[in-house]
Amino acid sequence: MDTQIRAEHELHRRRLSRNVGLGLALLTFVVLVWGLTVAKVGGLDEARIKAGAAAEASQ
Repeated sequence: MDTQIRAEHELHRRRLSRNVGLGLALLTFVVLVWGLTVAKVGGLDEARIKAGAAAEASQ
């Protein structure tokens, strides 16, 4: 039985760097979508406040 640890092959290093790059790209995309969602929801709150103030002023 061969239980000796062998050196990492070049293919494994290239695959790892590609996977890390793809992971960073996906993380960037998720953060961008989350940020846009927070901005949109925050804008809706301000619009509701303005609409409520306008409704109170018209009464």
